[in-house]
Amino acid sequence: MSGKHYKGPEVSCCIKYFIFGFNVIFWICAGLFKVQSNGKLGPISGSSLLFLGIAFLGIGLWAWNEKGVLSNISSITDLGGFDPVWLFLVVGGVMFILGFAGCIGALRENTFLLKFFSVFLGIIFFLELTAGVLAFVFKDWIKDQLYFFINNNIRAYRDDIDLQNLIDFTQEYWQCCGAFGADDWNLNIYFNCTDSNASRERCGVPFSCCTKDPAEDVINTQCGYDARQKPEVDQQIVIYTKGCVPQFEKWLQDNLTIVAGIFIGIALLQIFGICLAQNLVSDIEAVRASW
Repeated sequence: MSGKHYKGPEVSCCIKYFIFGFNVIFWICAGLFKVQSNGKLGPISGSSLLFLGIAFLGIGLWAWNEKGVLSNISSITDLGGFDPVWLFLVVGGVMFILGFAGCIGALRENTFLLKFFSVFLGIIFFLELTAGVLAFVFKDWIKDQLYFFINNNIRAYRDDIDLQNLIDFTQEYWQCCGAFGADDWNLNIYFNCTDSNASRERCGVPFSCCTKDPAEDVINTQCGYDARQKPEVDQQIVIYTKGCVPQFEKWLQDNLTIVAGIFIGIALLQIFGICLAQNLVSDIEAVRASW
């Protein structure tokens, strides 16, 4: 024996575990691991795996179960506005798919899963880029759609507690009321000013529209009663009169650098993940070709 060792193509362990670490963002893997005889780190069969995506999906399904949606699936379409539970379900589903393909593909050196991971991440990146370009080019159309979206949810304000909490949070955070003003609450059957409305909230607004008094420790949920029956000058004292669409635009302009930085950071992470996966696929295919 000459004592020389054949050195052929090798799968980069560095890239392999970089991809695995990258996917921890989407997928939390917990359990026991063992060091194999060749020094590689491998998962013990039957180890416990916890998915962050499954956690989101679980929260979404639990919320639907609490609202009775799972016992009556047809009620999904009954809500006139947006159900925030969809955020958990969609985000959870995407995180689960990405995490599963990336983690298992890297650990098991499965080229199909790694290619799927790259393509899926590439599609998400392309959709984000397209949405950003369209939002910049069709700003007025986006504004109209946002106005329609908010007003549609104003109509369904009392129909779903999750939607109600989302609207209240939005109005409190941006110190706004309605889409373009407090009068948008005329669209809601409980808050409109028509003579046929017998609700105590008639011609009022939700408490989240009220200006906050720092001296108050307890939220006054009735502070918006009859607020829109007052003259406009008096309204500005008790409630926010600016709409959420203009306030969101102002917030976006004030924080444009931070928002752009976040989106660029996410885009770079996605490109980094795609490059790592493609590099690992090339290494695996090179090793297999040398067999």
